[in-house]
Amino acid sequence: MEDAAQIYYQPLLLLGAAVVAAPLFKRLGLGTILGYLAAGIAIGPIARLIADGELLLHVAELGVVFLLFLIGLDLNPSRLWAMRRQIFGLGVAQVIVTGPLLALACLVLFGLPTAAAIVIGFGLALSSTAFGVQIMETEGTVNLPYGRTAISILLLQDLAIAPLLALIPLLSPGGNGAADITWSRFALALLCIAALVVAGRYLLNPLFRLIGSTGAREAMIAAALFVVLGSALLLDFAGLSMGLGAFIAGVLLADSSYRHELTADIEPFRGILLGLFFMAIGLSLDLDVILQNWLLIVGLVPAFMAVKAVLAYGVCRLFSCDHNEAVHVASVLPQGGEFGFVLFTAASSALIFSAATASLLIAIVTLSMALTPLAVRLGGLLIRLEEPEKIDETFDGAGADIMMIGFSRFGQIASQILLAGGTDVTIIDHSATRVRAVEKFGFRIYFGDGRRKEVLEAAGIRKAKVVAVCTNVRTTTDAIVNMIKSEFPHVKLFVRSYDRAHTLSLRARGVEYEIRETFESALLFGQRSLEALGTDEQIAQAIVDDVRRRDEERLAIQAVEGPEAGGDKMHVRPVTPEPLVKPAREARHLPRVPEENPG
Repeated sequence: MEDAAQIYYQPLLLLGAAVVAAPLFKRLGLGTILGYLAAGIAIGPIARLIADGELLLHVAELGVVFLLFLIGLDLNPSRLWAMRRQIFGLGVAQVIVTGPLLALACLVLFGLPTAAAIVIGFGLALSSTAFGVQIMETEGTVNLPYGRTAISILLLQDLAIAPLLALIPLLSPGGNGAADITWSRFALALLCIAALVVAGRYLLNPLFRLIGSTGAREAMIAAALFVVLGSALLLDFAGLSMGLGAFIAGVLLADSSYRHELTADIEPFRGILLGLFFMAIGLSLDLDVILQNWLLIVGLVPAFMAVKAVLAYGVCRLFSCDHNEAVHVASVLPQGGEFGFVLFTAASSALIFSAATASLLIAIVTLSMALTPLAVRLGGLLIRLEEPEKIDETFDGAGADIMMIGFSRFGQIASQILLAGGTDVTIIDHSATRVRAVEKFGFRIYFGDGRRKEVLEAAGIRKAKVVAVCTNVRTTTDAIVNMIKSEFPHVKLFVRSYDRAHTLSLRARGVEYEIRETFESALLFGQRSLEALGTDEQIAQAIVDDVRRRDEERLAIQAVEGPEAGGDKMHVRPVTPEPLVKPAREARHLPRVPEENPG
């Protein structure tokens, strides 16, 4: 029993450390990768609860294999082709400029062997996909131009790890070095890759189709694991990287109809094993080496990040990025990446450099990750605050019964109703670009900032009976409403509301009418969905009217009792009122919908 307990002791300890460290570091904004590393350091080099990190590392490397399979699975040819210029142009340029220059620095400044310098240079050239994407998602900039540029570079770096790992055996001074690569071994490698490609194109899809037709979920998971491990071991047998085999298998299945099923099957194993991999790296770190060289580490990290940021900025500028976009990319991607851990660990195992050097490099990458939020803030100081385009604020011909402030999508649609009804409208917008764009369609709108009293006076607000505030930023809307309520109390305010809390706030300030920007469209959407399921049109409309009435009653309650009140006015479970089963000709009145009370 004691032996059995000992078997489960280490996995239990690792899982417990992961459960504590990963959420904690995620909450601190440092990411789960640093959490796993910290957990490994805590239970290994510090507490010495687990001594043999190297043995665990060999098992945990399967996490990298699964990760490379999923990266390949996500790279279907159409996506690669659409982003080809940024990925294979800008991304390749970043790697082939940064990698050799960092390798040269290792050769000149530290006198490292050529093989070690190459691995270190290209390993440090890779940035952290996890950290970069996390920062951009937090800022909401993933879909902005610089976000797409940064993701393209990260995507190329993810692709680069496969050939870099394949390079390790060639650079190794051990039994798998370049001197031992014979023509027969080279032919064997080509033969194994060809076999993998043929199997991926002609065998894997029929295999998954056959298993899928049986409905055996566990067999599908087993097949997914078999494909990943089988492709990895096939290329390992050929003397190449296991990760390269998994990556090729993923690319071959990227257009498969089973791609999403495979992702769902592999993802849990990838997450657990990759977390275990980073913990194993922490377990294997030589803290004595790090403590003896802490001054070197503290000095090298800012220098390394600065060099990498400058090179990224220069490459972006060469590919026609403007200053601000290049600064954004450079400030998001100056750190080392999680694939650096993979590369340095593999190089250490292949005797390209010592375990002590690997520990130093891992410490440098880890510290650079922790400093990334600071780098982003420093990058923000270098952003040029570009003055928005301005045009003359001329209001000749302005002054109508209705003044509209803001002419984005909401305002454009609302204006159609007013103009179709024969009402003249004075439209103001603060975007010179939008003003010029809509002039092409025959609109006459005026350039101006609706938050400025003098602009509204020049536009004829004293003649207006109604001011429609259609701006799409809540703070801007509030500033306009407050100013008009104070300076021009004679006009009626019709306001585009951002959400429910904004609605209550606007009503408290006494606006004549407000509407949540998505409320009516959502009601119509729900009504049409009911009708598609066979509900009579009159009954569906009556249900919508009932939901609208309940929502209004709930708002009235919340205005008095607070935002948590009025829950009994909401439907929280499906209801089947009696009138729904009657013929359409009998549905003359609002169906009686029983009120739900969650309590």
